[in-house]
Amino acid sequence: MSKLNISRLTNENEDGAPYISGITTFSSTAFLDPPKGNTAQRPEYVKPGMIRFNTDSAHLEYYNGVEWTEVLVANNTLDGGNRGVFGGGGVNVIEYVTISTLGNAQDFGDLTASRVGMGACSSSTRGIFGGGYSSIFLNVIEFITISSTGNTQDFGDLSTNKYTFGACSSSTRAVFGGNYTIVNTIEYITISSNGNAVDFGDLTNAKGYLSACSSSTRGVFGGGASPTGINVIEFITIASTGNATDFGDLSVGKQNLSACSSSTRGVFGGGYAPAATNVIEYITIASTGNAQDFGDLTNARGYLSACSSSTRGLFGGGSGPLNVIDFITISTLGNATDFGDLSSTKSQLSACSNGHGGL
Repeated sequence: MSKLNISRLTNENEDGAPYISGITTFSSTAFLDPPKGNTAQRPEYVKPGMIRFNTDSAHLEYYNGVEWTEVLVANNTLDGGNRGVFGGGGVNVIEYVTISTLGNAQDFGDLTASRVGMGACSSSTRGIFGGGYSSIFLNVIEFITISSTGNTQDFGDLSTNKYTFGACSSSTRAVFGGNYTIVNTIEYITISSNGNAVDFGDLTNAKGYLSACSSSTRGVFGGGASPTGINVIEFITIASTGNATDFGDLSVGKQNLSACSSSTRGVFGGGYAPAATNVIEYITIASTGNAQDFGDLTNARGYLSACSSSTRGLFGGGSGPLNVIDFITISTLGNATDFGDLSSTKSQLSACSNGHGGL
């Protein structure tokens, strides 16, 4: 066996590693420094199994022969699993559940005011609640630290008052699309730093009452009203700015639906089509195409909320109003199962988690 002791090895351009064939063993107790760069700098000529560090998502990713996909990560430090947080729904109450378990929601803290129709999304540490309606339409953005409990704190402002719009996020950036006034605007914030939202680009058409979910690289917006229910699904690259691109279609036009995701699959549940529906359907986020049938919620409803871990999706509350929380296993197909209850019946609430598919 050959042995080569060196401290640094690069290709001739010093912008990546050389090819090493055969069986190679690294026995150092220090670290391996892989090639790194942002999403736009992904190499053009790649082979299955190649690995790099994506500076946009702050995750390792590998090429699977079709696309770059991140190495699966999960945050399971809270009560044995990821935490889902539900806020608003006509009250100022925030409550939480441990997604990997079953049971009723517990008190987390309070929003600054009772609100409905907020946009919610999160990083692995911070939950973001934006806009909504509380006797007037609001542009405020507030945040919580998901691993603790307590009241929201001021983050900044949206560009305008917003209600029933789509929100999704990566580990670093939150993106908000559409509005009840039927617009095509998209804006974003950097989750770790407080401040006002700035322009991102445009949706393919003006809409409100839509839903959104994400992988670590893509944000996906589905359904909505323009002004009646539409079936359009579209996507953005979260780390960049620019206009959305057509992805495919939901099975029918829907508004006031909700969405959650793993790192690979987006799931849309409920909504009005035009009557309240219990249908759940899914997409593969890295590809494009129409949504496919997944199963059914326990109740037909709109104005519900959704959040997820890397494996399980939760749908909470909804028109009625209802206090039910359903769960699904995202990687399989089938009907939702009872998880537990919210503290009270709620409609037009919002949800986020520290373990969703964008992290």
